Amino acid sequence: MGRKSPFKITLLLAAAGVTVVALATMLSLLWGSTPALKAFGWKFFFQKEWNPAMDRFGALPFLIGTLLTSFLALLLSLPLSLSISLLLGEYLKGGKLSSFIRSMVDLIAAVPSVIYGFWGLEVLVPAVREMEMKMDIVPYGVGIFTASLILSVMIIPNTASLAREVIQLVPRDLKEAAYSLGATRYEVIKKVVVPYARSGIIAGILLSLGRALGETMAVTMVIGNSSEIPKSLFSPANTMASVIANEFTEATGDLYYSSLIAVGLLLFVITTLFGILGRYVIKKTSIEGGK
Repeated sequence: MGRKSPFKITLLLAAAGVTVVALATMLSLLWGSTPALKAFGWKFFFQKEWNPAMDRFGALPFLIGTLLTSFLALLLSLPLSLSISLLLGEYLKGGKLSSFIRSMVDLIAAVPSVIYGFWGLEVLVPAVREMEMKMDIVPYGVGIFTASLILSVMIIPNTASLAREVIQLVPRDLKEAAYSLGATRYEVIKKVVVPYARSGIIAGILLSLGRALGETMAVTMVIGNSSEIPKSLFSPANTMASVIANEFTEATGDLYYSSLIAVGLLLFVITTLFGILGRYVIKKTSIEGGK
């Protein structure tokens, strides 16, 4: 057998290193959450009550809060993200205006999450509270809807940037062939550009979802930090990341501490599952697009 090149060896070492880090993280979370899992069993992940004073812990409210805020943020951000990617990838491929918009998108990604949190407290919370008063809803201001609004802004660059790059890679020959058959620009985008770039667009969406699932500081500042299952999209709640950030330094007992680590384990597992599902969907769409 021939000798492996230094480049291949480097890649193998990098892959092995990433695998070791992931497994070490998983094992450390499992070890830390063992007392909670022994005390409550797997019911811990489906129990509704979180009461540190009574040593009763359940992760269901935080699981629901995380999924609601993440998917609602993704739903709110998609129209703008895809519009930006199509604008920069098809209509404004170059020029000063294109550079300006691209810089603004990059700037959104570079702003620290704590700044988004302050912006949410000063701008979004009063606006949402005013809207809730007009809708005859209890005017919390903070809650799942407010957190989703902030998250939707924060994840725009993830989808927009990746989708734009993939859209720009669509071969010109395919588009010119569609135009020669009498297709309009809208039809070319709908039937040629989007199907060709579908896997890249989905990858950007899943990247945004991963960012939304793990976001901590901005969400913590505006979600209301309630440990009860939310009754509506305007109710205060907690995500898995926010409850860990809020209560980790207050965890005095071993069971309390272990329960927070178990919440972190659940977040790790959910993020991993969505990553695996995302790779499967991308592979599936790539195969179907190539047929």
